[in-house]
Amino acid sequence: MRTIAELPHPECKITIFGMNQKFIIKFEQGNLEQSFKLAETDVTEGVNSVFEILDETFITQVLQQFKAMRSGFIEAYNRYN
Repeated sequence: MRTIAELPHPECKITIFGMNQKFIIKFEQGNLEQSFKLAETDVTEGVNSVFEILDETFITQVLQQFKAMRSGFIEAYNRYN
């Protein structure tokens, strides 16, 4: 897996990887991460198309999912204790 690009964002780390004719888009926030896979053949202009997909609306949805993930994990951890 090779790193193709990193996109700066104040609330999470966004990295685009290339592997086996796929783009892997990874979002990281603290100890949580989300990843999305996209076949290179599904986009017309390579990584530039990936940049277009990663608009503010999508990133906002990813950040909301991080909140839900964190909340779910904290609840599970508290049940453990």
